Amino acid sequence: MTNSELAVKAVIDTWNQTIARFDSILDKLTDEQLENEVAPGKNRGVYILGHMVAVHDRLMPLLGFGPQSYPELDEVFLTSPDKAKATPPIATLRTQWKEVNANLAKYYAQLSADDWFGKHTAVTADDFAKEPHRNKFNVLVSRTNHLSYHFGQLILMK
Repeated sequence: MTNSELAVKAVIDTWNQTIARFDSILDKLTDEQLENEVAPGKNRGVYILGHMVAVHDRLMPLLGFGPQSYPELDEVFLTSPDKAKATPPIATLRTQWKEVNANLAKYYAQLSADDWFGKHTAVTADDFAKEPHRNKFNVLVSRTNHLSYHFGQLILMK
């Protein structure tokens, strides 16, 4: 394996491991627990779940895989604070979470290491030529870190 292939494999393995951990804690939390705040005055678990569905769904167009499946979640979970908008049922969000991540896994498996180091759709060709680190791999690293952060929040809900 090349160094690029090793790096991509390591980050995808970390992504998959973090998804599995997030799923594990999510499966242990009841819908009632997810209605609670992580800490007084902080986001509720349902908001964190919806936020993660929306963020991961937005990876589809960002990485050039296709359109979002749930663009209606953006307003509720990305541009509005918790409790500002009505949230979909938790059971629906749980299903969407699984679907979005299964879809991403399918596309991740199709990309070569070279593909991961190509530009994502939010950067122009000119900007990418000047800043080649603005690539799909960098998006994967940052979203894995983001996932880990919110996984830590859900741990507090147990």
